Amino acid sequence: MGRARPKDQGRESRWEKDAMTVEIAFALVGGGVLALLVFAGTAALTDMNEVGVVLGAVAGVWRVVCVLRRFDRGKGLGR
Repeated sequence: MGRARPKDQGRESRWEKDAMTVEIAFALVGGGVLALLVFAGTAALTDMNEVGVVLGAVAGVWRVVCVLRRFDRGKGLGR
């Protein structure tokens, strides 16, 4: 017959869910802080606040994506 499937295949343990929640919070806070810093730096150096908003938003989203992708890769490595 077929191979025996692990008992928890397809399910995440409580620890894994908690780790994912912490990582999402870290990514969002880090992305928000980075966006704020980029916006403030741009506003301090130039009069173009619209550019600062766009650059800040792009930097914040980039940070969130990088952190979550790193977490996902690390999850496959047993970390």
